[in-house]
Amino acid sequence: MKIKENFMLRKVADCFVVVPIGSAVAEFNGMINLNEAGAFLWQQLENDTTEEAVVNAMLEQYDVDKATAEADVKRFVSQLREASLLDE
Repeated sequence: MKIKENFMLRKVADCFVVVPIGSAVAEFNGMINLNEAGAFLWQQLENDTTEEAVVNAMLEQYDVDKATAEADVKRFVSQLREASLLDE
């Protein structure tokens, strides 16, 4: 799975935003605000990967237990699926 093409993550001041570009502008109206952890997860999903690989990356990056990392990744991926932002 990976983030669909034509979405860009940018840091603006202390915030992270995802904006559609190109053909995605017509399909997705608005932008997404992410915190630092959300931006990290987004970056992991910019390349084809698995939920397990994203959980492992989160465990390496943050001081969090595996159950919490799995729940957070599952919730984040679910929200991306609901918004049709993942290619699977």
